[in-house]
Amino acid sequence: MATKIVVDPVSRIEGHLKIEAMVENGVVKEAKSSGMMYRGLENILLGRDPRDAARIMQRICGVCPTSHGLAAAFALDELYGVNGNITDNGRILRNLIQGANFVQSHILHFYQLAALDYVDVTAMADYSGSDPEMKKVKDFIARGHLGPFVPRYEGDYRLTKEENRTAVAHYVAALNMRRLAHEAVTVFGGKMPHNMSIVAGGATSAPSVDKIASFLWKMEQLTDFIDTVYLPDVLMVAKRYSDYFGIGAGCKQFLSFGVFDLDTDPDLTKRQRHFPQGIVKGSDLKLRRVDPNKITEEVQSSWFADNGPLHPYDGQTVADRDKAGAYSWCKSPRYDGEVLEVGPLARMVTAYVAGDKEVKGMVDSVLGEFKASPSALFSVLGRHAARAIECKIVAEKLKSWVLQLKPGEPTFTDFNLDVTSRGMGLHEAPRGALGHWIVAEGGKTKNYQAVVPTTWNAGPIDSKGQPGPMEQSMIGTKVRDARNPFELVRIVRSYDPCLSCAVHVVTPKGEDLGRFVVGGEA
Repeated sequence: MATKIVVDPVSRIEGHLKIEAMVENGVVKEAKSSGMMYRGLENILLGRDPRDAARIMQRICGVCPTSHGLAAAFALDELYGVNGNITDNGRILRNLIQGANFVQSHILHFYQLAALDYVDVTAMADYSGSDPEMKKVKDFIARGHLGPFVPRYEGDYRLTKEENRTAVAHYVAALNMRRLAHEAVTVFGGKMPHNMSIVAGGATSAPSVDKIASFLWKMEQLTDFIDTVYLPDVLMVAKRYSDYFGIGAGCKQFLSFGVFDLDTDPDLTKRQRHFPQGIVKGSDLKLRRVDPNKITEEVQSSWFADNGPLHPYDGQTVADRDKAGAYSWCKSPRYDGEVLEVGPLARMVTAYVAGDKEVKGMVDSVLGEFKASPSALFSVLGRHAARAIECKIVAEKLKSWVLQLKPGEPTFTDFNLDVTSRGMGLHEAPRGALGHWIVAEGGKTKNYQAVVPTTWNAGPIDSKGQPGPMEQSMIGTKVRDARNPFELVRIVRSYDPCLSCAVHVVTPKGEDLGRFVVGGEA
């Protein structure tokens, strides 16, 4: 007899995700990942001025709107023929706005979303220190109010009491660091979420000495937090849960579109970026070049009308809610028919294989702490470590990039609005490879498709019978207690899934959205 585990919704992620697992003899034999809200935001753009994409597509997500705004801007750069003429100021401003959002997102993920899988907040019950924030947590516990820390699955907590208290203190401190990173976005972006500065042709913000100083001051504080709190906490958790270097491997194939432009080559596959573009397979750890023509989306198991694998330029968003065999509103992106994982781990693996000395040095240092080989990165803890390493590198680079701005010089390049063309924006969000594709005719949007990181990672099984990366990561996992499957949610959260990106619009009235727990005989 197999036990069916259903977790719906998975908490402490962005959006609404459901996972199902069939467990036999304590091991997951089959897993499903389901996005439970209808996707349709691209359809809003049809018939509109293409420039609206840089504003509207940011509304996909409030956590990483800068990524969607920038991917849309890249697509519009090509559409309007300005993609090779972005000024240095425009390029740098885009990097600064996006980079500050990366830092914010990574801090958010570890502390507010994932860390509570490993931290026992009840260790604060007998706290006797003087920290006012910690006293508040203690008072919450004393009154029986543990929100926002519960409800949750109770894990096999291994940190000492003092380590747990430290982690809770840092949870609170991280809230202020996230605020500071948001403020850094607004220095050149105007506001957060949904900045107003990134547009086709560059950016609209005018750099000044005061803005440069403000941004630099905020990043100095953030890098100090990353160095003295974030990185040590990740290592602390990793040392207590080192077995999670062997859990949640997934497909072991990775895709990065590259991020943070160092030049403005009009061909995005040749543009130099701080984190490089490429495909890496864990079987040989060789860097392969990305061919965007090989990207398709399938909807074999998705609630959409099925016309076979389609390239995003030809993609369709036509709902079919009663489709037989479908179980998700997420589509299934594939590269040359293969399943690929995206995200910080993919970026760090790609940079590592490409020979980036900084990435290689930091990755080898972490692996050295555990006497582990690079294959240990293909895991739950590998994803957490990669995210922390990237956060450190990005924050440091932002401090040098902001000093490259030249007040008084242009940040925007004008262009002709009368187009009948198409454009592609390949980029990286904090959660992974992000692509926007637009087709315009007569100055209006004819088709628009966004292939987002969580669609790559959380997409369902395809026509070849290949489960998505997240589904593959759960298969083979040992589950100690089917009614308390903390192992599965730890795997899922290591991907930092954002269903707000993968699916966008509320479901029709009357649809059943939730079974909140879980277990039964099949």
